[in-house]
Amino acid sequence: MKGINVKSEIKPLKKVLLHRPGRELLNLTPDTLQELLFDDIPFLKVAQEEHDAFARLLRANDVEVVYLEDLMAEVLDLDPAIRKKFLKQFIVEGGIRTNKYQRIIYDYLDQIKDNKTLVLKTMEGINVNELKRNIENSLVDLVSEESKMVLAPMPNLYFTRDPFASIGHGIALNRMYSVTRNRETIYAEYIFNYHPDYKGIVEKWYDRYDDFHIEGGDILNLTEDTLAIGISQRTEPDAIDSLAKNIFNNPKSTIKKILAFNIPNSRAFMHLDTVFTQIDVDKFTVHPGILGPLEVYEITAGDSVEEVKVHKIEDTLEHILEDVLGIENVTLIKCGGEDRIAAEREQWNDGSNTLCIAPGVIIVYERNDVTNALLEKHGLKVLTIPSAELSRGRGGPRCMSMPLWRED
Repeated sequence: MKGINVKSEIKPLKKVLLHRPGRELLNLTPDTLQELLFDDIPFLKVAQEEHDAFARLLRANDVEVVYLEDLMAEVLDLDPAIRKKFLKQFIVEGGIRTNKYQRIIYDYLDQIKDNKTLVLKTMEGINVNELKRNIENSLVDLVSEESKMVLAPMPNLYFTRDPFASIGHGIALNRMYSVTRNRETIYAEYIFNYHPDYKGIVEKWYDRYDDFHIEGGDILNLTEDTLAIGISQRTEPDAIDSLAKNIFNNPKSTIKKILAFNIPNSRAFMHLDTVFTQIDVDKFTVHPGILGPLEVYEITAGDSVEEVKVHKIEDTLEHILEDVLGIENVTLIKCGGEDRIAAEREQWNDGSNTLCIAPGVIIVYERNDVTNALLEKHGLKVLTIPSAELSRGRGGPRCMSMPLWRED
């Protein structure tokens, strides 16, 4: 399967992109947690075991699993010139401004001959004491701590949902909310520009060099012609406006309508997919906190390429979804049920963040037992994965996966 084909949240998943947590998690410290968007430090060995269980479950259900690190290594294997370009760009985007350190870090990385090892190292980050340098007569070196990270790690990479989003036969290559995560999108840039499975095949609806922030966790493919996008802590309305114009004005796009959901700006409601996800043709998981009055805006093509039409929808979430899906009754299954404490606890542990691999078949974290029991009661096939360590990054099975192909 070459290219991208994702026009639904629930149709049978056939190919998915993951990233196995790596040594980047070992470079988290209590002092850098906030900067790197973590609340705690996962235990790497167990996080990898849990992630491997996730991948095995996907394969057992006939889903092809590909890894970000493998696709990127295959790109670098294509041509030494691509490798050289990537390293220079990666170092600059990592915040290295002095010629001396650009040269030292380039030489350090370039001596890693195996390209997968190289890719993993770029994800892991670089400590200053790994580098060969002469500190004499260098003010920068003399005042630097000997354990300082000169290139920061990228511990959020195992949440592959956010750096880009599959939409139809194309992608939104996103500009991320934080500087820390925006660096992650360089891998997708090279994969979609150069990898033979995607080069020249995949449309680009948004680019990482665009002006406004948008993240994949806020983008849901409701139908072949309708997207839902969250206006959230990490996705700006300006980005949605720009994405809409690009999609509506491209004849290869099937999207005719975008629903923009204005959700609370908080860490607990980080993305739209942390407050609701589709799990069957007529069922959604939902966090009770968004079931009050909703601000939803319908965006359609304007009278010119520079315009879109925006209409505020005054209705309940159920009626909005019923209208979009063309069905009579939508069931919203509350995370944690009617138990407020359970709802808050399991929302924090991504009880609403499910990955649907076929209609009515979902992968969830086993720790959210109240919500999982409710899902089973509503007739869903619930497949659980361990999550004691993975959940510390504040993201569930949907966050950890980017579908590349779903059956039509």
